[in-house]
Amino acid sequence: MKAIPLHVFGLMVLTPTLVALGQVLFKMSGMRLAAYPGQGFQSLLYNPVFIAAMALYTGATFLWVYVLKSVPLSYAYSFMAVTYVLVPVFASLWLGETLNVKYFAGLGLILAGLFTLWS
Repeated sequence: MKAIPLHVFGLMVLTPTLVALGQVLFKMSGMRLAAYPGQGFQSLLYNPVFIAAMALYTGATFLWVYVLKSVPLSYAYSFMAVTYVLVPVFASLWLGETLNVKYFAGLGLILAGLFTLWS
């Protein structure tokens, strides 16, 4: 495989970051629905947090299509594993979820796998 331009590599890292941020916002939207059980799912259409999550996913999708025009899917898709690292970190930072030893063990295995694929 030929060398990947730096800006494309950056987008391969940015895309899963945006997806991970979107996941945290989706969780926050779900928490709001749970807090107000009388509200239906249609209330999501007016929820700024949900709208932001959708905007992040939409932007990430367009960036991903741009990446895929120059990088094989089998290589690029491995970058999506970065979401498995980032979502728990973001959930810990913004939702107060705890990270335990199992998370860090899994993180090590994921990073080892990614390093193996990318080297």
